[in-house]
Formats: sequence, C-alpha cells, structure tokens
Amino acid sequence: MKSIQRALISVSDKTGVLEFARELHNSGIEILSTGGTAELLRKGGLPVIQVSDYTGFPEMMDGRIKTLHPRVHGGILGRRDVPEHMQAMEDHGIRPIDLVVINLYPFEQTIAKEGCTLEEAIENIDIGGPAMVRSSAKNCNDVTIIVDPKEYDLILKEMKTGSVSLETRRRLSRDAFAHTARYDSLIATFLSGQWEEGFPPSLNQPYTKVQDLRYGENPHQSAALYRESRPLQTDIVSAKQLQGKELSFNNFIDLNAAWELVREMDSGAVAIIKHTNPCGVALGDDQLKTFILAREVDPTSAFGGILGFNQPVTVKTAEEILKNFVEAVVAPGFDPEAVKLFSAKKNIRLMQMPGEALNVKDQRFDLKRIGGGLLVQSQDSLNYVEDQLKIASDREPDAREMEDMKFAWLVAKHVKSNAIIYAKDKEILGIGAGQMSRVDSARVAVEKARKSLSGAVMASDAFFPFRDSVDEAAKNGISAIISPGGSIRDEEVLQAANEHNIAMVFTGTRHFKH
Repeated sequence: MKSIQRALISVSDKTGVLEFARELHNSGIEILSTGGTAELLRKGGLPVIQVSDYTGFPEMMDGRIKTLHPRVHGGILGRRDVPEHMQAMEDHGIRPIDLVVINLYPFEQTIAKEGCTLEEAIENIDIGGPAMVRSSAKNCNDVTIIVDPKEYDLILKEMKTGSVSLETRRRLSRDAFAHTARYDSLIATFLSGQWEEGFPPSLNQPYTKVQDLRYGENPHQSAALYRESRPLQTDIVSAKQLQGKELSFNNFIDLNAAWELVREMDSGAVAIIKHTNPCGVALGDDQLKTFILAREVDPTSAFGGILGFNQPVTVKTAEEILKNFVEAVVAPGFDPEAVKLFSAKKNIRLMQMPGEALNVKDQRFDLKRIGGGLLVQSQDSLNYVEDQLKIASDREPDAREMEDMKFAWLVAKHVKSNAIIYAKDKEILGIGAGQMSRVDSARVAVEKARKSLSGAVMASDAFFPFRDSVDEAAKNGISAIISPGGSIRDEEVLQAANEHNIAMVFTGTRHFKH
C-alpha cells in the first residue's frame, strides 16, 4: 500500500482528534473534514478542506446531506489495483482518500437522556457516517478506517514505518463493520420499543465486550463478558469488583443468581448460592444473625459458595464470613472496616452493586442459547398477585404461615425445577432442587433440613401431579403449602391436605426454572 496522502475526518467523539490530525498534517497529509470537526481543527491552526468545497456541493437539509457524493465515496471505494477504477477517478476528478476517521452521531447517548423524544432520537440517526465507514471497511486493501480514538496512537506508530499494515487494516475493517452493526442494532431495538409490542421479527441485541474471563463453565473453555447497550444499575454487570481473583463464567452465573434473589426481598436478606441454586436463604433485621441462619441451612454446600446481601455488609458479618471459605460476596456496599478485613483474603471477590433501586423490575428479554438458535422469552417478573391468592383447603393458614409461604414462594422462583422449599419464621429450612420428580425434590429437601420441620411451610414451584408430595410433607410436620395449583388431580391433592389438616394456598402462577 502507498503511504497515506489524504484523510477524511468527521467525528462526534472528538477525544484526541486535534492532536491526531496535527500529526497527520505534520506528515504532509491533506485533511478533508465537515461541520464541527472542521471548525475544531481550524481553531487548532490546521489547514482543512471543507468537504462541501471538495465536492462542489453544499451541505443542506440541516446537515443530512454532506458526504453522500461520488467524489467522497469514489475516493474511498476506488480500487487502486484496478485500472478501470483509477481511470474513472481521473475522468471525474475523484482523488483517493486513504484514511477515514469517523465515529457516528451519538444515538446511544441521546436515547439514554431523560425525556428523549422520538423526534430527537431520529435526528441522531447517522446516515452518511455509516456509509463512509462501510465503504472504507469494504476497501480495506487500500483504505484505513478508524472508528475508535484508541487506535490513533497505533496508526501513527505504523505510519512512521511507511504505511499501515494490511493486518491492521483488516482488523480495523472488522471492527468498523461491528461498529455499524451495533449502531444499527441500537436503532432497531429502540424503534421496536417505540413502535411495536411483543417480539420483533428480527432480534438485534447490541452487546459490547467488557472483559475476558478466567475460563468458561470448565477450565478448558474460554469465555468473555459482554455488556448490554443499556444495562440497569441493578444488573450484575454494573457491579464494581473491589478485590479478588479474576472472575470466571460460573462466578458471574452464581453472582447473578445471588443478587437477583436478594434484591427481590423487601427486608434484609442473605442468600448463599452453589451451582446456581440457593443452598441457604434467610430474612432478618440483624444481618449477622441472618447470615448465620442462611449458612446453617446447609453448611456443607455453603462452603465455597457465593454470598448475596441486599444491604451493606457490616464488620461483624465480615468476621463471620471469613470463618469459612467463600468464593465471592455481592452486596450494595461494604463497610470500610469490612473491606479491610476481607483484604486479608486476597482471593475472595468482593462485588459492590450500585445501591439505587434494589427492586427495580425491567421488561427485557431472557435469552437461552440452543443449538442453531436462541429461545427468547419475557422475564419471570411476576411473583404472585395478592388478591389472586386462593385458599383452597378447609383450614385457612394463620398470619405467620402466610408470611412464610410468601417468602418460600419467592425463593422457589430462584431454584432449579423441580423445586421444593421448606421454611419457618423467615428462614429456609430445606431446599430440594433439580430433581426429575417432585416427590424426590421433597425428600431431598427433608434430607437437607437440619432443624425440625414441624410447623414449617412448603413451597412448590409448580403444581403437584399426585398427592404423594403432600403425604411426604405431612410425615414431616408441614403445616401449610403454597403452589400454583392447576393439576387435573387438584381435588386429590386437596383431599390429602385436608386429611392432614394442612392449609393449602394456590397462586395461579408457575415458576419453572431450567
């Protein structure tokens, strides 16, 4: 490739562009520019050719038309190794453009502003910019395209060797197409939310790489973390790592499970997660006591687990946490003295969430990968509707039983199906997760229980297909059961509950989790 002789610069993000352009000028490169970029470069003392002067065609329609011209795109797209292209360029007064520096109208920043109108968003949809980016990326054998200011130093360094390498130009081409693809997906996603309801005909979800991870689900698998275009402050990707080893794929899965569980609770909550399932959950105003209660649900499984808190972690709680090995702790904050204590265990990951809006709900899609495609669903944001709770049994639950059932029901939502939860006094006593039959989950939960289940409540994430799980619960002193109901054998199940004097509540809502 010949050395760069002519550059076109037109950027919204002007970070470092004046310094970069000055180096280009000092290297004898002619600079074309437009609008605010041209004004900035001129004020910086650089000679700039306005694109409208170069094309002989004025900017118009509030800047909507300025670079969409054959002298611009011909100079970018013309192949230097094809004589017919070069002859056409000569015939029509088209000069080669060897370097294009473009970043697009700030659509993403615009729609993130409070009160952004549809009209304002549409006016910030770039047309000429993506066209030039794509033209430059297509012709990367002859043209260098820069869409990220972080590339300036590398390009200047390579130019000092005489030219930008083909390897670099190809990488920049790939990045440029990714840039315009993300930009278009942001627009499509935004407009789908404005003009459509339900699932769009084509799913465009823009994600940006945040970091490589230690490894994937297993050490022989590689992995990386990507961020949505507009994550909420309550999303786990918004957490700040205060200390600890690099995070793995599984760490993020479990941290997310811990955080999503505790942030649903209205009072102080602690959750301990192991392999995505909670192995201990408790509610209470005394954080230290609540943590101990959660840990004692299944101390064996809690070893090496992920801890989630919906309140800042205190010094006393930190002291207790450090008595056993844990992988990570996620919370909306940590007392400064607690952080000092944790620093003695450098490998423990501390993940601090932004403290605002713990209970914010969102309506984004839940995506699950399958071979050759994606399964897309709305998020499971419905817990239960208070006035739709139906007391189906002869005996009504008392106030304590009802509160415990609601708590157990929320926890069941976060346990892999089939899920059975036993709880009493806002403490989980036993968890049965992921068994192929519901009665087996009930038995596992009994086996896990370290305290008497007499007077405890039971939550089931789906209806009981047979009465056997109710009979199993009765053997262990369960006094009340909450489940969706809806089985063709509900009468049989209710008969079992009435025979055992168990109060039974139907929610009408199922919480399968796969």
